[in-house]
Amino acid sequence: MRYCLLTNDVETTSIWFNALRDETGLKVLNEGMPLLLDIYRRFNIKTTFFFTGYMAGLFPEVVKMVLKDGHEVGSHGKSHLPENGFDVMPFEKQKQHLAYTKKLLEDISGQEVISFRAPALRVGEHTARALVETGHRIDSSVASQRFDFFLSFGGFKKLKWLLAPRAAYRTSLESIFKKGNSPLVEVPLSAFFLPYVGTTMRIFPGITSLQRWGFHGETLLTGKPVVFDIHPNEFINESDQKRVIGKRSKNPVTHLLKDVIRSKLKVKNLGPGAMPLYERKIKFYKSRGYAFIPVRDYCENQELL
Repeated sequence: MRYCLLTNDVETTSIWFNALRDETGLKVLNEGMPLLLDIYRRFNIKTTFFFTGYMAGLFPEVVKMVLKDGHEVGSHGKSHLPENGFDVMPFEKQKQHLAYTKKLLEDISGQEVISFRAPALRVGEHTARALVETGHRIDSSVASQRFDFFLSFGGFKKLKWLLAPRAAYRTSLESIFKKGNSPLVEVPLSAFFLPYVGTTMRIFPGITSLQRWGFHGETLLTGKPVVFDIHPNEFINESDQKRVIGKRSKNPVTHLLKDVIRSKLKVKNLGPGAMPLYERKIKFYKSRGYAFIPVRDYCENQELL
């Protein structure tokens, strides 16, 4: 069986303003999520949605709306603030954030939450143990063989991605980037130097087309699932408002790389223009017999849980 795991990160991040905004969260609820869910409904696809605790607490309806279509609810940490990255928070604070968001999402959804993806994919040496001790069984924060050109937060620690296993694996408690015998299963995001995500799809559609063929070939050879990440905020349009790029770092070099340059790239095909690009990608895998299921179902099917 060939698997394509479409995953979605739901947060209040405004790509247009390069900042966290409650107003953007409201547009995600009213515009981005309905568009994304409609795509999945039309193609009869089941996926995993990773919600930040902040977004879920602000708009509980955004969690409830995915349940009727049979999607999995996963945790995306408490918030997307840079200082709450799991690569910088101490162990106990990681556990607090994980426990808080897990309980909140379970109270809203009425379902057990065992899957996690770190905000901005930032994880540290204690994250695997923190996840296990808070009852999480699955992580999908590692992007094996991806290189971010230091354009994202936590760039130096993400160099560990370059040596991480490509197929799903049980992690070590000491390092989420290595195989071990812990209860935690890592389901790596598809990547090869460049990430296989909505941002790349929008900025470099030609490269993404080549990526599709490459990852399809890898699946045929090894059985590895294709794991793609997109955000409902990629389907909303805030360009009717004057753009002021938010400054998330006091370091001028960091601000230039991670705010100015990155944010200018990320607005290409933002909004309705992202829809045909995403549908084209889905049709590619549909026509080749891939099954589209949530991350949890994949791990259960492969007897990894």
